[in-house]
Amino acid sequence: MRASRLISLLLLLQAREVMTAAELARELEVSERTVYRDVLALSAAGVPVYADRGRAGGYRLLGGYRTRLTGMTRDEAEALFLSGLPGPAGDMGLADAVAAAELKVLAALPPSLRDAPARTGQRFHLDVPGWYRQTAPPPWLAELAGAVWRDRVITLHYRRGDREVTRRVCPYGLVLKNGIWYVVGRVGEDLRTYRVDRVTAVDPHEETFDREPGFDLAGYWQAQAESFLRSMLRAEVTLRLSPAGLRRLRHAADSPFGYEEAVAAVSGPDGQGWVTTRLPVESVEVAYHQLLGLGPEVEVLDPPELRAWLADAATRFATLYADRGGQR
Repeated sequence: MRASRLISLLLLLQAREVMTAAELARELEVSERTVYRDVLALSAAGVPVYADRGRAGGYRLLGGYRTRLTGMTRDEAEALFLSGLPGPAGDMGLADAVAAAELKVLAALPPSLRDAPARTGQRFHLDVPGWYRQTAPPPWLAELAGAVWRDRVITLHYRRGDREVTRRVCPYGLVLKNGIWYVVGRVGEDLRTYRVDRVTAVDPHEETFDREPGFDLAGYWQAQAESFLRSMLRAEVTLRLSPAGLRRLRHAADSPFGYEEAVAAVSGPDGQGWVTTRLPVESVEVAYHQLLGLGPEVEVLDPPELRAWLADAATRFATLYADRGGQR
C-alpha cells in the first residue's frame, strides 16, 4: 500500500512540478504528517525531491528527473486522453485504473504537452447512453468485465421473457451500443450475445478458457448487428415516390439496409417525375406508421391492405382539416 502511495506521490510531483504538503495530502487522502514521512522515504531511496520554503514554496523534483514519452506530437497526446472513455470504464469498475494510467502518462509527457487533458476536456465530451435512458450501469457489469479480463468461465443466469435460463459461458467481450451493454460469449460451440441488463446473476468459476487467437470482437459485432437488422425486414411494399418522397425515404425506412435496397430497385421516373421501388419493411403495420410521415409524397401500390389503410388515413385527414367556416 505504501509503495503504491510513494509512486503516486512521485508521479504527482512530475506532473505538477510543485505541490505543498497540504495539496499532496488531499490528493493522496492521507495526513500531512504521512506526506512528510513519504517525502523522507523518497529522498532516502535516492529520489531528488526537496522543499522550497516560503509562501510560494512546496515540494519539487530536481530538473530532469522524469521519464518522458519521446516523439509524441500534440495531436497524439490529445487523442490519447480522448480515447479513454471515463463513463464506460467506470461502469466496468475501471475508473481508478484509468485515472492512475492517465496520471502516469501525464507525468511522462514533456511540459509543452501537459495541457493535453485540459484541452481535450474543454473540447470533447462523450455522452454514451441514449436519450431517456437510465445512466446507472447494469448490476452485474463489473463482474462480467472481470471475467472477460481474466478469461474465466462463468455461469450466467439470464432473464428471457417471463423465465430465467442458465448458461455456462466463456465471456469473450463486452460491447456498448447506444447506452446498452452486451456480453459476447461462447456457449458450447456457438457464439451468443446477451443483454447485460437482463442478467440476474453471475457465478464465476476458477476454470479459465482459451479464446481463439484470431477472434475479432469488432468484426463479430458488426456482422451480428447487420444480420439482426436484415432479419427484421420480413415484408416488402411497393411504392411510387415523388422526388421529395425519395429524398425523405431515408428517414422513414426501417434500417439503412432497407433504404439501400429500395434505392437499388428504383425504376426510371414517369411523366410526372415519380419513381417506383420496393421497400423491405419489418411488417405492413410498421410500414403504415412510417409512410404516414411522407404524406402526399408517396403512393402505396402494394399490398392492397396498406393502400387501403393510407387512403382511410388521408380521408380522415381531409375531414379533420376541412374548412369549417373558421370554427374549431
